[in-house]
Amino acid sequence: MFCCGHCGRELKIEAKIRREEVCPACGEYLHCCLNCRFFTGGISRACSESQAEEVRDKEKANFCGFFLFAEGKSASPSGDAATSARAHFQSLFQKKPEKQ
Repeated sequence: MFCCGHCGRELKIEAKIRREEVCPACGEYLHCCLNCRFFTGGISRACSESQAEEVRDKEKANFCGFFLFAEGKSASPSGDAATSARAHFQSLFQKKPEKQ
C-alpha cells in the first residue's frame, strides 16, 4: 500500500514516480522526501541513505536518485498528528474559566 506523505491518501503506484508527478487528492509532489522509504525524521539529515545528497525542503519535489516510494506510510508529519499536537499546545496558553 502506497500513501501520500502530505495528505495520507492511498495511491496506486504502477511505475517509477517522475519528479513532477503530483497526488491526485492534494496536488502535492510525490517525488519528495516525505514519500521516500529512506526518510526518517529522527536523524539530522532525515535520510537513512548515506550516499544521498542533502535535500533542504523535504516536502518539495527533488532530483534524488535514491528515491524509492515508501510502502505503508499512511499519515504525514504535517497531517492530523501535527494538527492535534498544535491544538493541544495552544490550549495550554488559553485562559481557563475560574471555578466558583
